[in-house]
Amino acid sequence: MYISIIGTMASGKTTLFKALSGINGNGNGGSNGQSTTSIKVPDERIDALTKIFNPKKTTYSRIEVSDTVAIREGEVKNETLDAKSLQQIRRSDAVLLILRHFDNGHPADPVGDFRRVQSEFMLADMVQVEGRLVRICKLNAVKPNLQLQLEQALLEQCLAHLESEKPLATLSLSCEEDKKLRGFLFLSRKPMMIVINCVEERLDDAEDIASQLRKWLPGHIPVLAACGQLEAELATMSPEEQRQFMAEYGIEESLRGRLIRLAYETLGLISFLTVGEDECRAWPVREGVSAQEAAATIHTDLSQKFIRAETVSYEDFIRLDGFAGCKKAGVWRLEGKTYVVKDGDIMSIRAGN
Repeated sequence: MYISIIGTMASGKTTLFKALSGINGNGNGGSNGQSTTSIKVPDERIDALTKIFNPKKTTYSRIEVSDTVAIREGEVKNETLDAKSLQQIRRSDAVLLILRHFDNGHPADPVGDFRRVQSEFMLADMVQVEGRLVRICKLNAVKPNLQLQLEQALLEQCLAHLESEKPLATLSLSCEEDKKLRGFLFLSRKPMMIVINCVEERLDDAEDIASQLRKWLPGHIPVLAACGQLEAELATMSPEEQRQFMAEYGIEESLRGRLIRLAYETLGLISFLTVGEDECRAWPVREGVSAQEAAATIHTDLSQKFIRAETVSYEDFIRLDGFAGCKKAGVWRLEGKTYVVKDGDIMSIRAGN
């Protein structure tokens, strides 16, 4: 799971990046806006299974987060934005947009900043679609091709949607159409999350703006309000200091914790689990994937040579005191390729040679 942090100049996105990196982050890079960190996703199920199996290794799901250079008006459309950052944004699974709600010599305008960033993304997609349509027309003029004609019709639909000033994320598509567009890495199709970054004194005000934004944002874009400076300070503290700090400032949950949950919800992710003496591990997958597709996250060979998946839910495993109890109760089972994986499934993949 890969998320790019984006924002306009002086939005405080790098401060928020530091808050997300925290004491467990592996941040690298500097102040050039091209830092990356890996955030561990806490999972009480893996904690419990580790105590039971005492494995050589315990592996949690992780979220990769990258800071990017600030977005200035016209840079994304014209592709004059730093090439590395633009590529980071395009290949990310989702974007986290930071909107400034504090004074820095210029009036705060979180709604206007959102519109400017969204406009940049839509304009960039229009340029990309128009360029591809020109190439398709040339190819069809030489030798008509049904697949290219179908692609042309789909892209013309996308272009009309963008010209009506609507992001591609709000365009209704069939599953097949959705698959055809994935390779374009369109910016306005990226799942988005928003953090309104404010100073401590304006948290209540920022919450009000967050509520207003939620009412008219296109599609389902979740919005949080947070004080980036406070969250960055919190991330550098020991667990005990964090508890005291959060109690003092009335912070119920850190921004990192809120965003981890939000990222899973936004991307429609669940985790299946594997256990044993060698390793207990959580594997993030999209909700609705088949057992065979889930096997590919472990290794492509397991998917290609998939036979069956030994499966039991985490809740049954704990309730019935392990695999033996689950088998006796009839809840341990063998599932085929098309079985839809559930969150918390403990799976062992059987594959051929």
